[in-house]
Amino acid sequence: MTFRTTHRSTAGKKLYAVRDKNGRFKDIQTYERAHRADLKRKSKAEKTRH
Repeated sequence: MTFRTTHRSTAGKKLYAVRDKNGRFKDIQTYERAHRADLKRKSKAEKTRH
C-alpha cells in the first residue's frame, strides 16, 4: 500500500510525497497537480451511481 504525506517546498508550495510500502519516496508532486488529477478521476462509488 502506498500513502501520501504532505510537505512544503522551499518556495512555500504544498507537496505530496508518495511513498512505497517501505516508506521510501516513490514520487513527489505539487499538491495542486495531485489534487487536480484526483478531481478528474471518478471514484468507484461515483461510477456506479447514474
